[in-house]
Amino acid sequence: MKKLLALVMAASMALSLAACGGNDAASTADSTATESASTEATAEEAAVTEVTGIAQVCDVGTIDDESFNQGCWEAVEAFGEANGLNYEYYLPSEDNDEERQTLIRNAINDGANTVVCVGYLYGPALAWAAEEYPDVNFIGVDMTAADIGTETIPANVYCITYKEEQAGYLAGYAAVKDGFTELGFLGGMAVPAVIRYGYGFVQGADAAAQEMGANIHINYWYGGAFSGDANITAKMESWYSGGTQVVFACGGGIYTSAVEAAVKYDGKVIGVDVDQNYIGEEDVAAGKYSYNPFVTSAMKGLNEGVTDALDHVLNGTWDTIGGTNGNYGLEEGDYVGLPTAETSWNFSTFTVEEYETVREAIRSGEIVVDNNSDDATKPTVNEANTTVDYQV
Repeated sequence: MKKLLALVMAASMALSLAACGGNDAASTADSTATESASTEATAEEAAVTEVTGIAQVCDVGTIDDESFNQGCWEAVEAFGEANGLNYEYYLPSEDNDEERQTLIRNAINDGANTVVCVGYLYGPALAWAAEEYPDVNFIGVDMTAADIGTETIPANVYCITYKEEQAGYLAGYAAVKDGFTELGFLGGMAVPAVIRYGYGFVQGADAAAQEMGANIHINYWYGGAFSGDANITAKMESWYSGGTQVVFACGGGIYTSAVEAAVKYDGKVIGVDVDQNYIGEEDVAAGKYSYNPFVTSAMKGLNEGVTDALDHVLNGTWDTIGGTNGNYGLEEGDYVGLPTAETSWNFSTFTVEEYETVREAIRSGEIVVDNNSDDATKPTVNEANTTVDYQV
């Protein structure tokens, strides 16, 4: 129905433009030329600023990963519904640039002129698409000019990045303040956003350990996938059985392996990207597990960032963001952090008031979290308090 409506609207627009280009018998050649030029300009402007359809081309994984893909898709879906626009998502069947180009091409051929590209791996495909489709607006989530491979971001591209290190810091700090001393970080792949989450987690845990005079240990490992599997679950079981109390599971559906292992050893899990507490609650309600293992989630405003960009397209203000990189963190608003709703606050002793204090210290610049995303350069910790076991 939405596609039919979009086609009818497009046909109506085409007829309207054609009518504007018509000439009265008494019109002069000059006025005809002026009207024709005006019509062409209007058509060009409409192609760039009016949304005819929105597409999300996804990262590897699934659309219902309850994390990155899903977080972005919920923004696209809600925006399309609210504004009567056609919307669709496209999942890659292979993990390569050619497949990503194909998805973009298919989305545009299906009528989309606003394409949300999810994940930094779309950089090379987006470099091609921005030039190939100059009248299409592209929103690159977790992407920078470096990922695209250009010195500057193309004018029809808006890059969205987040200060994941701040969310990771808050999660690590809160966990240690709540009494956890044996921690783990399970990353999907060593990509920039995941690295920032992990390194922020280490920094926050170390800061809390220093404040408390505590000794903490952190296992740190990338599972090599954005979904759980038997090998990752076995690794997590070795952590929990060896004394790990809580694991920050950072990477799409990889949390499933952490949860599966945690509940065998009365362990805890920290979610990522969105508030994943509801997953634990649903599992308990369904009788799958006897308790909710999620203690909190390190979130970033995927919905808010994508919706903000789509608003600019719809409102005709794309030129204020096109060719730029919006980097969303606490200085810009509440774009990263932990969920504070009573139903999601599962800490035993760490309070919302304590959380707000450290959050505001980051926002004001009193606490500066290193945003390094180079896997070879590890964050500095106080070795008297913190030991990090980086595993391969």
